[in-house]
Amino acid sequence: MSAGIHSSAVVEDGAEIGADVRIGPFCHVGPEVKLGDGCELFGHVVVAGRTTIGPRTKLYPFASIGHPPQDLKYRGEPSTLTIGADCMIREGVTMNPGTEGGGMETVVGDRCAFLANSHVGHDCHVGDGVVFSNNVMLAGHCSVGDYAIIGGGAAVIQFARVGAHAFVGGLSGLENDCIPYGMALGNRAYLSGLNIIGLQRRGFARDDIHTLRRAYRLLFGPEGTLMERLEDVAAEFESHPAVADIIAFIRTGGKRSLCTPRGTPSAA
Repeated sequence: MSAGIHSSAVVEDGAEIGADVRIGPFCHVGPEVKLGDGCELFGHVVVAGRTTIGPRTKLYPFASIGHPPQDLKYRGEPSTLTIGADCMIREGVTMNPGTEGGGMETVVGDRCAFLANSHVGHDCHVGDGVVFSNNVMLAGHCSVGDYAIIGGGAAVIQFARVGAHAFVGGLSGLENDCIPYGMALGNRAYLSGLNIIGLQRRGFARDDIHTLRRAYRLLFGPEGTLMERLEDVAAEFESHPAVADIIAFIRTGGKRSLCTPRGTPSAA
């Protein structure tokens, strides 16, 4: 075998292995797997099914990637799992392909970090730069926007949406949609404000954060209905790109309700 593949590893015929791929001891790569250039499997990693992994992604021991989804309706349909470039997939992480009932694909973006024992369920769509801390549980059919962070031990119910740049706190149970730039905490999770620290770390300008705070307070204020307040926010702030993201997220809607604040809203 190639010098980059350990003698104890099993790479089945048909697998497509890119240049400079390293496959460590006791790994198993299935016949329909595609590993991009520079991928590294550190040992005891199993990649199965119709799984494509982008360049330079690293998979750590006991990651189980691409096995049949944990969906009792799954009947062996030829669904896929696609993982982007430069991801870090730590020990014990599990990711499942899609199902016929969910679009037939699970998609993970570039530069994501999945810490130990986190899970990406079937038919999920995860954006770029996302971080899952240890033991995060993402149920089937969820979507997670770019640069969202989900804290350790948090659980996201099936069909829920987590907006871009949002933060879901550790041990939270998210059963509703979390707006872009929002921060959801608790079990069951409520909207605790904006992810100000995350926005600062991502380099958002002070004026942009100030505008988001003003829009947030108006959107979740006490007067009128949520949809009435949404139209007020749209009229005043829709030209602001970040606020427009929130407006579009709410207008698009999904199968879950919106995660909202408890009591008087704070944008802290």
